[in-house]
Parts: sequence; C-alpha cells; structure tokens
Amino acid sequence: MGNRRRVAERRSTRYVRQPAVLGAAVAVVVLGAGAGGYALWGGSGDGQPVVRAFRPGPLSQEEVTTAARRFLTAWQDGRVSEAAGATDDPKAAGAMLTAFTRDARVEGAAFTVGRPAGDRVPFEVEGTVSYEGVRKPVGYGSALTVVRAGDGRPLVDWQASVVHPDLRDGDRLVTGEAGTPPVTALGRDGGELTAKKYPSLGTVLDALREKYGKTAGGTAGVELRVERGRASKAAELADKTLLELSEGTPGTVKTTLSPRLQAAAEKEVAGRKRASVVVLRPSTGEILAVANSSHGFNVAFQGSLAPGSTMKVITSSLLIEKGLAAADRKHPCPKYFSYGGWKFQNDDKFEIKDGTFTASFARSCNTAFISQAPKLENDDLTKQAQQVFGLGRNDWAIGVPSFDGSVPVQSAAPMAASLIGQGGVRMNPLNMASVSATVQSGTFRQPYLVSPDVDDRRLAAASRTLSADTLRQLRALMSHTASYGTAAKAMAGIGGGAKTGSAEVDGQKKPNGWFTAYKGDLAAAGVVQQGGHGGETAGPLVAALLRAGG
Repeated sequence: MGNRRRVAERRSTRYVRQPAVLGAAVAVVVLGAGAGGYALWGGSGDGQPVVRAFRPGPLSQEEVTTAARRFLTAWQDGRVSEAAGATDDPKAAGAMLTAFTRDARVEGAAFTVGRPAGDRVPFEVEGTVSYEGVRKPVGYGSALTVVRAGDGRPLVDWQASVVHPDLRDGDRLVTGEAGTPPVTALGRDGGELTAKKYPSLGTVLDALREKYGKTAGGTAGVELRVERGRASKAAELADKTLLELSEGTPGTVKTTLSPRLQAAAEKEVAGRKRASVVVLRPSTGEILAVANSSHGFNVAFQGSLAPGSTMKVITSSLLIEKGLAAADRKHPCPKYFSYGGWKFQNDDKFEIKDGTFTASFARSCNTAFISQAPKLENDDLTKQAQQVFGLGRNDWAIGVPSFDGSVPVQSAAPMAASLIGQGGVRMNPLNMASVSATVQSGTFRQPYLVSPDVDDRRLAAASRTLSADTLRQLRALMSHTASYGTAAKAMAGIGGGAKTGSAEVDGQKKPNGWFTAYKGDLAAAGVVQQGGHGGETAGPLVAALLRAGG
C-alpha cells in the first residue's frame, strides 16, 4: 500500500503545535446518530495555537476515541485528504476513500461510533447507493484500529477492511452492471440453495456464479460488489455481491448437494467452533454436503492443514503393499523411536508389546509407522498419495476452487513425520473424505460439486488401484478402529470404517482434531481446529452425518 508511517517502537514525549483556531472557538462535531460531541482543535483565546503534549506508551481510551472520530468525521463530511491524513497510510487511504464515492457510488454516508475495545473501534455505516437513477439504502458494520505513529500521534491503522469488512488490500468496491449474471444454485432434488437457509454455502454460491454465471443463461443486473485484487485472487476468493440495486435474470446451476444432508451439516457445525466437514458418495464422487463454522473462508474445500493420524490410512496402504506391515502380523510399537535427529513418541508415551499392526492402527501408534521410515524411499509416500488416492497433483476440477492436498517429497525426520500426517503434509476435509471414499469403493473417484457434463471438464483420475488383498486389509484396519479403537465411541452403532487424527500445530495449546470414516455408500471427514483429540471432537460431527445419511 502507499507510504505507511512507521509505528514507533520506542516512544518519548513530544510536543507538537496544533493548527490555529480563530478566536476562542472550539470546533465540535456530532458524528452520526447517537454519537457524542468532541473538540477537534482547541484555541488559547488570543488566536495562538495550543501546545499539547502527546503521551508516551500505550494509547489511552480518549486518544483512541478522538483519533477514530477525527477520521470518521472527515470521511463523513467528504474531506478525503483530511481523513486520509488521519491514517498511517495517507496515499492508500486517500485512494480507497475517493473510490468509495466515485466507484462505489455511496452518497450521504453517516457513521455511528460504537464502544471501543482497547485500540479497536467499531462503527456502523449508513448511506445510499445511486446508479443511473436507481437508488437503494446500504448499511453495514465495520471497525478500525488506532496505533501510535512514530511522532507520537494516534492514527488510524489503515486497512482496506476499514471501508468494508469484506475488502482485502488490493480489492475494489464498485457499483455498476454486474460483470457476471447471477445464478440460482439447485440441489440434487431441484430445490433452490440459498446462503440464508444454508449459511456455509455463501462462498460456494459466489464461486458458482463466478464460474458459471456467463454460461448459465442469466442476464446481469446492477449491484454493489467487491472486485477482488491480485492477492485475493491468488487466495481463490471470488468477487462478492454486497447489494443488488436491480435484479438481473439468474441462470441455473444444478449441484450434487443433498438439501437434507446439507441442513444436517449446517446444524452440526453451528454448535462447534472452527469446525469443517464434507460428505461424499464413494460410488460416484458426488459431494453431498459441505459446511464450516466460519463462513468467510471455505476450509472444507480450500483449507491446507496437517491431517495428523488420518494420514495413516494412506501410509498403511503403502506399508502393506511393500510388505512392511500386515493386518494380523506382529508389528513394533515402542514408546519412542528416533529418526533423522528427531525423537518421536506416542500420545501419553504408551507402547504395545507383542501387538499386531491392527492393534497399532486402531490405537494410532505413531512409532509403528515412524519405525518403518528407514526402509522407505523419500518419495514413496508422495507416489502412493498421487497414484492411488489422486492427491497432491493440483488437477481436481470439482466445479468451484479447491485445494487438492499436498504430500511433498521430504527426507530424514520430516519424511518420517509425514508418515503420521505431520511434516509438510497438508489436507482438508474434502481430501480426507475422498481417502475414505477410495477405501470404501476401491477406486479413486474425484469429488465434484457440479457434474462435468455441465461444462465438459475432465475429472482427475488415479493411475492405479490397490490390490484386492491390500484393500481387504486396509478396510479391516478401519473397521476394527471403528469398532474397537480410537473411533469406537463416535462410531458406536454405525459400523463401517474410520480413522481418528490429532495434528499438532505450533503455537496452539490443543491440536486440530480430525476424523474420516465411511458407511455404505457414504464417506465423510471433518476437522475441529484447536479442538483436541479427533475421536472426541471431529468424530461426533462426522458420525452424526453418517447416521443422517441413513
């Protein structure tokens, strides 16, 4: 962004001359409905400027409130240069505030200041959007943060989100003819899917419009929207409609989503923090439900998180194929195992003496897998994930943006860590639901939200399948875990197969809890970030949807 004023690391008391005020007048501005009055500048009574000391150290509440109101008052009155000058990045702020009226066509904006929380000040925006004779009121909440500049002055920390919370730096707020006609998304039963009824689908519906809007048969209307900049597009964020001034004629896009399962998924994530889940049909790859507790980013499709011990499904298939493990064969599970300079251990430092590989898998013994690292090539796990499970090749085409997983080639300790879903391995619930679906059906079928027949796109395919014997053993491992292992409590009365996971993340007190499972022609996976052990957090979430699916 522009030339941002550096925030001081060391603060000292400075004395700055304020602009002169004529006579003894004190300018008082009332900011929006319900906001209090305050003095912008003071006078000494003889026309001389007041000398005022800036305080060192943390900002006081008075400084935060005054700085926020100075900025908002200037913005409200159309004094863009003055408002921009009340921020730590006048160039970027000036451009964005100018565009607020010029490009977004917002008129008569008024701001109501809320109660500050530390250095953060919330405020409400009300105005009117006007375009070629069409007018419509607009209102939303935003917030700003006040910082102390290098010269001691309290200034607004400039971010594009100050103008609107959906804006990221580099995005634009624009009113005009919609670049892409609207679409009506339909579920597999033909009923309309809306963000109001299914809150998790907001980002999905935006992405469907961006991809299919121009070909779905609709016509564009007039709207206030966020146009994404380069950084947002790199993060695969779609343009977002904020207000429709005049409706276009929507086209229709049919999805594979099941309204019944989608409603169940919404209910389950709503009662949890930072939870995400996906349900698939293994026989076809159709996505039946996708839901996230947080609605700003689709973690379920686009997240990139270490999957923890759910990765052991893929690793087990590799070890069985190479003859390094067998379901009913004795397998080591010591308390510790060192490799590549790292010392690995099991949860609570348990060990299984004289146990089978099935026992190690069901109890999620880390060292049972780490101990095989010396016998593997650095790229073995990468090839297994790509060739059998279709992961990590960046070639999925599900109908909206998605992350297809990553299993990079690593060496030494990071390679060993990748065997238990740590190291550089990254997945999301869509990827891990697909892993269970591949085990259930025996064949990787790329998940999809919109049928490839709609736009003749080519779905990804795996280059090979597991042998019948390997597949039989892998299913037995997951079935035993669902009945007697770490997944047994969540999967009680369901049957099928499952695997739990807990992924350690630097800086988190609790690990991310993972769970992937299948039952009949359903497969699902979920994650609860910072939730704890997967069997206790993501397990009930996934199990509830398998039950709901019948």
